Amino acid sequence: MSAYQHILVGLDLSPESEQVIDRVKYLFSNSDTRISICHILEPLAFTYGGDIPVDLSDVQTQLQSQAAERLKILGAEIGVEERNQHVVLGHPAQEMHAMAEDQNMDLIIVGSHGRHGLSLLFGSTSNSVLHGAKCDVLAVRITD
Repeated sequence: MSAYQHILVGLDLSPESEQVIDRVKYLFSNSDTRISICHILEPLAFTYGGDIPVDLSDVQTQLQSQAAERLKILGAEIGVEERNQHVVLGHPAQEMHAMAEDQNMDLIIVGSHGRHGLSLLFGSTSNSVLHGAKCDVLAVRITD
């Protein structure tokens, strides 16, 4: 039995997401811990800052559909029901914090590339999740 009742696994859906899934399987496959998985998509309007005078809603919808399909495949590997698979628009750390708090999750798991120096200062999602979470955070070291 695990000390954690409900965990949130944040995935970027890169090939390295398999390493995070493998760690979740290793740690929680023989427990009754409820697992939810999520992928947070930043809205294209955030990314491009309104610089492109084109309606990107169709592209955003397509990206969400592709993310949901990939999440479904990864979720099947660890037995996560579709109702516990979430594709959300927003800023990754903020959305994971909100989801964890709203659903009384007691652990967030994310992958970490172990950035150093300036790359750490300018944008590590795992670092942002760690510093704003009200629950435990496990950063799985991603290896090349």
